[in-house]
Amino acid sequence: MTHVITQSCCNDASCVNVCPVNCIHPGPSESGFAAAEMLFIDPGVCIDCGACLDICPVGAIVADYSLTEKDEAFRELNARFFQSAEAPRYIPRRADRQMPGDPGRREKLLVAIVGSGPAGAFAAEYLLDAGVDIAVDMFERLPVPWGLTRFGVAPDHPKTKQITDIFERLPDDPRLRLVLETEVGRDISVSDLTSAYDAVIFATGALSDRRLGIPGEDLAGSYSATEFASWYNGHPDFAHRSFDFDTERVVVIGNGNVALDVARVLASDIDALRRTDIADHALDVLASSRVQEVVVLGRRGPAEAAFTTPELLGLAASRDFSLQVEPLSDGATARNWAGATKLDILQKLAGKAPKGGRTLRLLFQRSPAEICGEDRVSAIRLVHNRLECGPDGRIVATASGQQDILDTGFVLRSVGYAGAAISGLPFDERRGAVPNVGGRVTDPATNGALPGLFVTGWIRRGPSGSMGSNRSCAREIVTALLEDHLAGKLNQRGPASDRLRQAIARSSGLAHWRAIDRHERAEGQLVRRPRVKLVHRGDMARIGAGEPAP
Repeated sequence: MTHVITQSCCNDASCVNVCPVNCIHPGPSESGFAAAEMLFIDPGVCIDCGACLDICPVGAIVADYSLTEKDEAFRELNARFFQSAEAPRYIPRRADRQMPGDPGRREKLLVAIVGSGPAGAFAAEYLLDAGVDIAVDMFERLPVPWGLTRFGVAPDHPKTKQITDIFERLPDDPRLRLVLETEVGRDISVSDLTSAYDAVIFATGALSDRRLGIPGEDLAGSYSATEFASWYNGHPDFAHRSFDFDTERVVVIGNGNVALDVARVLASDIDALRRTDIADHALDVLASSRVQEVVVLGRRGPAEAAFTTPELLGLAASRDFSLQVEPLSDGATARNWAGATKLDILQKLAGKAPKGGRTLRLLFQRSPAEICGEDRVSAIRLVHNRLECGPDGRIVATASGQQDILDTGFVLRSVGYAGAAISGLPFDERRGAVPNVGGRVTDPATNGALPGLFVTGWIRRGPSGSMGSNRSCAREIVTALLEDHLAGKLNQRGPASDRLRQAIARSSGLAHWRAIDRHERAEGQLVRRPRVKLVHRGDMARIGAGEPAP
C-alpha cells in the first residue's frame, strides 16, 4: 500500500521534510522543484508510515485504497511520473542548511513584513522559528489577512484554502503583531519602516493584470480575470463591480490556472456554488446567468498550455458541465514529461460529445486580434497560429492567415500578472517585480544590496510557482536576513516616526479579524457553507468592533 498526492497539492513541500525514506519528489533541493506542477510519491519506496498525510496542510495526500473515482487519475499520473526520464532516482536527502542562530546581540531584532498573503505568512513562520530574540509586525492594507488565500483561491477549491490553518496560528505568538488596514505608500512610507525596523520584507504579490494591447480591449464587457475573481471571492475593493451575464458565450483569453478557475465558476451549476464560500452578491448574479458556453483560448498548443495537469484532471472529472476539446493536430508533440502528460489527457478528451448542460471548450493555437463592438463587446476576432521552434529551443506561436470570429458579449483577459510599484522602493517595470539578488533588494544604479530590504513571493520572482512554492522562497529570504543580521549588515534603526506610531495605534488587529472570522463561520453554519463572507469595509468595521450585524 502507498499514498497518492491529489489535485489540491500546494507544493509547500512540508511532506518532503518529514518523509523518512525520501520518497516524495521533486523536493526543494532537486532541480525540478521550482517548475513542478505538483509533488509525487514513489510507490516503490513509500513505506506507508503516514507522516506526510498528517502534515499536509491542504489534505492532498490520500491512501491509495481510499481514492475516490474522481481522484483515481492521480494514481496513474503518480506512476507515470516515476516512469519518466525526469523522475529523480534515489537522490539522497540533502540536510537543510541551518538558519543562523542569535549572535548574542542584546537588542531585540525588529522585522516588518508588508503583506499578509502566503509569501508574507511563510516568512513570518520562519522568522518566529529562527531561534533569535525577535518581534515581527505584519502590515496588511485590507481589514482582513491572508491575501491570495482568501481572495484568489477559487471557491470550489476548499482544500487549498486549508493552508490558512497554518497562518491562523501565527498571531497567537505574542512576538507577532498583525497591523490591518495600513497601506505602505499611503498611510506610512517605506522610510517610516526602514527607520524603525532592522529589516523589512516586502511580500505584496503581483496582482496587476498585463494588457493585451489589441483594439477593443477597454470596451464594456471586457474585463480582467483578476477583477472578476476578486469580485466573486468578496474582495472589498471589487465588491461594487457589476458584471452582465446576458450572453450565451463567454471567451476567456489565456489558459493558465486562473483562466480555468474563472471558466469553471462560470460553467458550474449554481447549486454547487451555493455550497462554497463564494460571495453572496456573486451568487445572486450568477443564478440568473444566460451563459451556456465558456471558451478558453491558448495561443500555443496543448503541450505548452499554461494550466497544470492537476487542474486539467479536475476539469475532466467535473460533473457540472461538459468539457470539450477540439481534435488535436496529428503532429502535436511535447518536449517534456508535463507537456506529454497534458497532450495525452487532451487527446483522450478530444472530440468527445457533450453530455448536456453548459459546455467548457478548450481551444489552442488561437490569439486574439481584436475585441469587436461599438459600445460594448459583441464578438472577438481570433487568428490561428502555427507552432515553430525558436532560436532558444522554445515553441513559439506565429500567426497564420486563418481567422475566426466568435460572437460573445463577455470577454475575460487572463494573460499574465505583474507587481505594483511602491513609492520609495526600487521597481523593475519590465519584469513587474522589485529588483533583487537572492531576495535582497538592489539599487538599480549600483546593483548593490540595500541594507535591510528584502522581497519574497511574486513581487520578488514574478508570477511563477504555486501558493506553497512561497514556503521555500520565504525560507531563503529569512536565511539571507539572518545572515545579514549576524554580519551587522541590516538597518541602523532608530525610534519610530510619529506617523508610524499613529498608524499602528489606529489600525485594527488580531481581535478585529477574529471577530470577523467567527461571524463569517457562524453565518456559514446556518446555511451549510464554510463561511459567508463580509465584503464591505463598513460591515467589517462594525463586526470587528463587536457591534451587531447589519
